[in-house]
Amino acid sequence: MRAGLAGYSRSGKTSLFNALTGLRRGPEAKLHLGAIKVPDPRLDRLSAIFKPKKTTPAEVVLADLPGPRSKGASLEAEALQALREVDALCLVLRAFEADGEPRRDLRDYDAELIVSDLAAAEKRIHRLRQERNSGGEMAELTRVTTHLESGAPLRTLTMSDAEETALAHFGFLSRKPMLVVVNVAETEAAKPLSLELTVAARALGAEAIPLSAEVEAEIAELPAAEQPDYLASLGLSEPARAVFLRAVYALLKQISFFTVGEDEVRAWTIRRGDRAARAAGKIHSDLEKSFVRAEVVHYDDFIIAGNEHRARETGRLRLEGKDYVVQDGDILQIRAGRAK
Repeated sequence: MRAGLAGYSRSGKTSLFNALTGLRRGPEAKLHLGAIKVPDPRLDRLSAIFKPKKTTPAEVVLADLPGPRSKGASLEAEALQALREVDALCLVLRAFEADGEPRRDLRDYDAELIVSDLAAAEKRIHRLRQERNSGGEMAELTRVTTHLESGAPLRTLTMSDAEETALAHFGFLSRKPMLVVVNVAETEAAKPLSLELTVAARALGAEAIPLSAEVEAEIAELPAAEQPDYLASLGLSEPARAVFLRAVYALLKQISFFTVGEDEVRAWTIRRGDRAARAAGKIHSDLEKSFVRAEVVHYDDFIIAGNEHRARETGRLRLEGKDYVVQDGDILQIRAGRAK
């Protein structure tokens, strides 16, 4: 799962990238990658119970994407390619200084994505016309171009599963899920986002959250024991990192399940709606092929029971087949046969 931080120069996206990943990247216009360990109190509790040799949290790969080289410049080929390689787009808007114009920047950046998509769609339509091909793809692309020409991103266009599949190879940028990250001043970090920005983001099929890169940078430098007091002094109950990661998970429809034992307690990430066999494949590809059954107990039920034996006795731990839809917080133990 890869989330990309995008934005104009001076938006603070690289400062935010550094604060979230613990890296120290410069402002040069090139792609940077870093991993964020996803904080999860459930994983911490399970680790305290099982006392494993190793505890492994889920991770989100964060990309600091190259942006336009100057305000008003178009996105270059390198930036467009980097955008195509992320699963979700997190657009950082500059709102920490009085001269910031986040609503304008939101409109302008999304317009860049629309222009790129329109060019790709029109190029393909031109080719289909040369080939005298007026089939289903032509109809789908015509619908896409009509929507884009209205100035609306493709994330606001309702598509069937078949249309999604047929058009997936185009990698349309304005179709990507988008989170709008409004980079505010430290004094505004605990205040709710303005209604105007919330409405502007939702009109483009996106959700918006306020966040202060300055505050996150300060938190990253503090010892863990001092962080709660610093957050409380600002009126915050948790670092924005946690809010950001929850928003990315929701945007990409991701959930976590756990595997536990003396060797390792680990969180795994899958898409909401994935079935048990697919979850087993996340652990190891051979487990999906040789899947037989999964022992399943939900985290909440396990905590109530107190241990695996009691969970089994009370019927909270059960056997499920390959078509079981895994729930957020499930603890799985996979039973497998020989790989075919």
